[in-house]
Amino acid sequence: MTLPRIGLIGLGVISRFYLAALERAACARLVAVCDADETRLAVAPAQVPRYRDHRELLRAADLDAVVVNVPNDLHYPVCRDALAAGRAVCVEKPLATHPLDGHHLAQFSQQSGAVLFTSFHRRYNREVNALRERIASGAPIASLTVRYEETIEEHAGRDRWYLDPERCGGGCVADNGPNAFDLVRLFLGDVRVTEATVHRDTQGVDRQARVLLTASSGAAARVVLDWSCPGERKTVEVRLADGTVDRADMLAGHPEFKGSLWHEYVGVLRDFTDVLSGRRTNDPDGLAALELVAATYAYEGRSRPHPEQEVRRP
Repeated sequence: MTLPRIGLIGLGVISRFYLAALERAACARLVAVCDADETRLAVAPAQVPRYRDHRELLRAADLDAVVVNVPNDLHYPVCRDALAAGRAVCVEKPLATHPLDGHHLAQFSQQSGAVLFTSFHRRYNREVNALRERIASGAPIASLTVRYEETIEEHAGRDRWYLDPERCGGGCVADNGPNAFDLVRLFLGDVRVTEATVHRDTQGVDRQARVLLTASSGAAARVVLDWSCPGERKTVEVRLADGTVDRADMLAGHPEFKGSLWHEYVGVLRDFTDVLSGRRTNDPDGLAALELVAATYAYEGRSRPHPEQEVRRP
């Protein structure tokens, strides 16, 4: 079987997980890397051709697909160029920083016939999927809580664009929100935002948010986001209609910082290559999560805190 040839565009903090997954999953071949930063290119795999500009990579590299791992504000132009070149795309969440751009990318994908796949790595977490299996034959879900709490400065490392609302698309809602909302949809299907509170710091970055959502079944979901939390907590808790409560700790068994991501990104790449081969269909979940982010921000004006309530950086 011929493995799909993949180019990795963007060598930021998440790239090491993609590089390791490409080696571990053995479901694709890395044939090119790209980053505007020479220092990052210098530590890329030595045998792989390197490019400073994604458009040059798309012109010169012999590849079937790209993984887009650039700052959030660049997702739209890079994905657009790749789709226009007929290359399949796996893009880090969020799909884009604006819903309209996300819809444009979906249209580009349909017109070009190239796959557009959004990487939601938490749906491949072993603890999350074990929880789904445990409750599959039980009572319906009555309520669900997803917590996504961390200190963003620890996560970002050199990628300081996370703390620039223009580049990130916002803050914790724009960047962590898509993963959390995708988990809600994984358990409950389509949901809508019914209430949200967003707290920003003095630089305008939303550092905390509480979002309530409702599913068509009537089940309620709560998403708790925090970028100023000491340490790290990523959990899903479900309450079933019969009163049963069960929980998944996404970090369980992974004492290393970000340790769970090693196996989660293997799942991302396997799913993406399965879509490329036609072994599974592609779902437009990137758009759904992006629209939930926009709906959350739409509530912000109704609940914006007074200055003395603003969250300050640790």
